[in-house]
Amino acid sequence: MLKAAVIGVGSMGRNHVRVYREMEVVNLVGVADQHAPTAAKIGATYSVPYYTDYRQMLDECQPDLVTLAVPTILHHEVGLELIERGIHLLIEKPIASTYEQGKALVEKARKHNVILAVGHIERFNPAVMELRRRVREGMAGRIYQVHAQRLSPYPSRIRDAGVVIDLASHDIDLMRYLIDEPIIRLYGETLKSINSDREDMFNGIIRFRSGVVGVLDVNWITPTKIRKLTLTGARGLFTCDLLSQELFFYENETAPSQWDTLSILRGVNEGNILGIRIQRHEPLAAELADFVNAVRDGRSPTITGEDGLETLRIALDFMRSGAEVAILDEEAQPA
Repeated sequence: MLKAAVIGVGSMGRNHVRVYREMEVVNLVGVADQHAPTAAKIGATYSVPYYTDYRQMLDECQPDLVTLAVPTILHHEVGLELIERGIHLLIEKPIASTYEQGKALVEKARKHNVILAVGHIERFNPAVMELRRRVREGMAGRIYQVHAQRLSPYPSRIRDAGVVIDLASHDIDLMRYLIDEPIIRLYGETLKSINSDREDMFNGIIRFRSGVVGVLDVNWITPTKIRKLTLTGARGLFTCDLLSQELFFYENETAPSQWDTLSILRGVNEGNILGIRIQRHEPLAAELADFVNAVRDGRSPTITGEDGLETLRIALDFMRSGAEVAILDEEAQPA
């Protein structure tokens, strides 16, 4: 059996501990967290050795694979050490704080033949997986737009990233996953409505090579949690609720009967509404199973270090766009 460990057992890391503990193909050998009460609580809850010094855990437990769920600013430092020890690694998104740090992790993993996965968990949402399958089959016809809403109350756990890196990176990765084309341009606007040091609202536009437009609406200022995708095509509209794992297709009644035949399309009218059956599962369990199987089989994980690095690059470009766009009215500077 492969030996697994988790470094950082806060709000997300403790879920990795739970899932590893339930997996039959791995042996959870240790957890580490700088906060002693947290490490002790998780260790006691799951009957696993716990440490406040992750290096001591690595020396004593000798894990084959590790989930790294520490604050983003530590991903580079701790990640490099794990890779140099030859330990396969899943890093909770984002891969790193900067593009240069993320690139260093990717290059180091390639040099040491270490499997590096990045935890963009929404790709393992069963509703998203079914949506992608239907899109690739051509059920929606030519795709025009994908629109993501990811709205939340302000999280107490985030200390080192704004809403673009922490939340919008999910939807950037999902759009890349669904459309599977190069991005040719983007534009973003950010707002600091509650914070003075990082953005908590973001709106962005992506243009893909084929002309598909991606729209992102993301914030930490909404007093309820919303996680939705809509995808508009010539044959109809998909709506995907990521929280309830529900998928619906609203048919364009005037579309041709064959999914791949668009020449006789004359307009748009309301048609049938199809509720698509989803075989629900826990996305995190699927993500960790994919990572463990990649380590066991010596293959690439579904979300590679290169994937995480490209998503980070786009997120950082959005932040630059929001900061550098020209102001037409110099007296109307944004707050």
